[in-house]
Amino acid sequence: MQRQFLVFLIRWPLNSLGLWIAVRLLGTGYSDLEIDSSVGVFLLAGLIFSIVNSILKPLVVILSLPAILLTLGLFVLVVNGFMVWISLQLTPGLHMTFWNSILAGIILSLINYIVSSLVDMNVRRKIAR
Repeated sequence: MQRQFLVFLIRWPLNSLGLWIAVRLLGTGYSDLEIDSSVGVFLLAGLIFSIVNSILKPLVVILSLPAILLTLGLFVLVVNGFMVWISLQLTPGLHMTFWNSILAGIILSLINYIVSSLVDMNVRRKIAR
């Protein structure tokens, strides 16, 4: 349980950083929409994304399993984008189109993969001692 909470606490600021990078690279997709670029907004967005990703994503993956199997796993990109889109819709001051959210989901997936790999590597080192 402590390890899961530690991973959550590590992913929260990294997801915030990933969302910041995604919004800077991709923009909102709306030409007339200004975004609030304060640190607090992105920390809140990272927290919301982390919670949505840990609670809602397993349910959405189970429900979309037929589409994931038919597309040989590519539909997972759409699921990740949907998680980003929901998170940004719940965050005041940040909005992004669904297609940009799919690209942001790819960025966040890479960040989460790196974090998971580093945590697993650290745990293996402790076990080997």
